[in-house]
Amino acid sequence: MNTRERILTGDTPTGRLHIGHYVGSIENRLALQDEYNCYFLIANKHAFTTRADKPEEIRQSVLDIAIDYLAVGIDPNKSTLFIQSEVPAIDELTFFFAMLLPFNRVMRNPTLKDEIRDKGLGDEYSFGFPLYAVGQCADILAFRPALVPVGEDQLPHLEMTREVARRFNQMYCNVDPHAEDKDHVALGGVFPIIKPKLGRVHRLVGTGAPGPTGELQKMSKSLNNAIFLSDDADTVKKKVMGMYTDPKRLRATDPGTVENNPLWIFHETFNPDKTWVADQQAAYRAGKVGDVVIKQKLVEILNTLIDPIRTRRKQYESRPADVLDVLKSGTRRANELSEETLALAKKAMHQDYFPRSLRIN
Repeated sequence: MNTRERILTGDTPTGRLHIGHYVGSIENRLALQDEYNCYFLIANKHAFTTRADKPEEIRQSVLDIAIDYLAVGIDPNKSTLFIQSEVPAIDELTFFFAMLLPFNRVMRNPTLKDEIRDKGLGDEYSFGFPLYAVGQCADILAFRPALVPVGEDQLPHLEMTREVARRFNQMYCNVDPHAEDKDHVALGGVFPIIKPKLGRVHRLVGTGAPGPTGELQKMSKSLNNAIFLSDDADTVKKKVMGMYTDPKRLRATDPGTVENNPLWIFHETFNPDKTWVADQQAAYRAGKVGDVVIKQKLVEILNTLIDPIRTRRKQYESRPADVLDVLKSGTRRANELSEETLALAKKAMHQDYFPRSLRIN
C-alpha cells in the first residue's frame, strides 16, 4: 500500500506551458514526485469559463499540456496525470462545497477579481466563472492532499479551500472549531487542511513592457509576453532579443537600471552562474555592457534549459495514442481516490444511500 503523503496540483488548459510555469510549479513537481504520491490535474472544465465557444481549442490544449508534462520529465509511473472532466466526483463535491461558501466570499477572492479585470470581463462573465473558484476547492479536496504546489497568484484559491475544509469538518464531522488545522483528520474530519508549497519564483514577469498601472506584468499567453517550453530555438531568440529592458537606456554606454528589468529578472532566475550575473549587473549599471550581449547570453541559457524538453516533446507528439493511454490510466486512478473521498463526504453528510462503482472503458 502506498503510504506516502499526496500532492495535488494542475493547470487550466488555456495553451501550452511556459517558463513561468516551470519555475513557479513544475520544478517543484519534478522534485517531489519521488517523495510524494503526486496527482496532476488538467482542469479542462475551468477553461470553459472564458472559452466556452472554443471546445476544439480546449481539447488540443489538454493534449498539449499532457505532452508538456511528459516532456519536462513527469513520470506517469510515479505520478498520476488525469483529466478533470472525466472525474465526476469533483463536480459533486463542487455542488456541496458551494453550499458552504457565501456568494460574496467567493467574489472577494482577489485572484478572481484580478482575472475579471485582466480579461476585461466587466459584468459580462458567465455564472460559471465565479463557480470555478468553488470548483478549484473540489479539485483539491477530492484527493485529500497534504500539499499543493502553486504559484503565488493561486494562494487566495488555496485559502478558500482551507476555509471549505474547516467548515465541512466542523459542520459534518463534529471537529471542534478551535482545533488546530493539523489535527482535523485525526479528530474525524474528512478533509485535511492543505498547505501550499510555492516554487522558488513566486511570480515570473513576462517579456513585455509594464501594464497600465506601471507594474511589470506576469508572464501569460493572453498578454503575448510568454516564452513557451515548446518554443523552438529561433523563437526563443526572437522573443529574448525583443524583450523589454530599461527604456531610458538609449546607448550601450548609458548607465542601465537592473531593478524591475525583465532581462535581469530572467538572468537571476535562470542563469546558474551567479558570479557572472553579479559582475555583468555592475557593468550594466556603469554603462560598460550593452543589452545585446546580455540578451545573447540569456538566449543561450534558456535554449540549454528547453532543448531536452523540446526533444522529448517531439517523441510524444509522434505518439498521441500513448499520451491518451497515460491520461486514461491516470484518470482511472484519480477516480478510485476521488470516489473514495466522495463516499466519505456523503457518509459524513448522511447522504450515503447506495454504494456505486465507476469505470472508464
